Amino acid sequence: MISGDVFMLAGGAGEPRLLVRRLVSAGPAVLYVHGATFPSALSVVYRFEGHSWMDDLHRRGFDVWAFDFAGYGGSGRPVSFSRSPVGRPPGGRAPAACRQLARVVAHVLAATGGSRVSLIAHSWGSLVAGRYAAARPETVDRLALFGPIARRAATGHTVADFPGWRVVSVADQLSRFVEDVPAGHPPVLIEPQLASWGPAYLATDPRSGSRTPPAVQIPSGPVADIAAAWAGRLPYDPSRIEAPTLIVRGQWDSVSNDADAAWLMGRLGSRIKLDRKLPKGTHLMHLETGRTALFETVGRFLTGETNP
Repeated sequence: MISGDVFMLAGGAGEPRLLVRRLVSAGPAVLYVHGATFPSALSVVYRFEGHSWMDDLHRRGFDVWAFDFAGYGGSGRPVSFSRSPVGRPPGGRAPAACRQLARVVAHVLAATGGSRVSLIAHSWGSLVAGRYAAARPETVDRLALFGPIARRAATGHTVADFPGWRVVSVADQLSRFVEDVPAGHPPVLIEPQLASWGPAYLATDPRSGSRTPPAVQIPSGPVADIAAAWAGRLPYDPSRIEAPTLIVRGQWDSVSNDADAAWLMGRLGSRIKLDRKLPKGTHLMHLETGRTALFETVGRFLTGETNP
């Protein structure tokens, strides 16, 4: 169930239409930036036992916003989605995604009459939000990076290894969601088999049922961006970020590990920067039993916490 305002932000001049969500409040604006494989409806907006992260932020007094990048959820689908992905550059990479984020931020500021917005970004979304915050520091109040991607020195795939788009099934998602949980530990996913989340995920793509197995079509740009970052090429300069910044991650997160957090902490230009590692959580902690600790940690930061 999704409540609040849901509308389309018009495209034009080569830019796609974007689905935007809002839970209205008189408080400060916060905008959620989703990750590489599922849109806002399956992340910040998704309700377990009647309660979502968006609801939690709204309860704390925030005017809460979220949106879907092009190629995800309710936003426009690239023309390339109707063509073979082979031999095409991966779509939806950070520079194009950053333009979409900039359009949404501009709309938020115009709608609220404010001059700044706080950002919460998950996983690949941290590359987009980091790029935006580095380029437009005057518009970012606070920056919360949940499971952020950092630069690594190891070599990895090249962009040429990735097609224009790819498909992801519920089984693919489940395998990824549980791979970092220690062997023998009880499941930490709130829905261990994604009984409701899985069908809701497939429903974000009207053509998912035409594939065997059913799967959601998404751009390959985000995984190309992550591979590039892990080969030493981050799409932004952390030293240009000025906003107070929180790095928050689960104890078992292999995508955003201790070395990644230390690298970012050492290079952020922010005067206020915090690193929080939360117990018994993975890269998908917002879908797990430990999500309350994640919500509380981010909520405290957004309301002014500065203690290192």
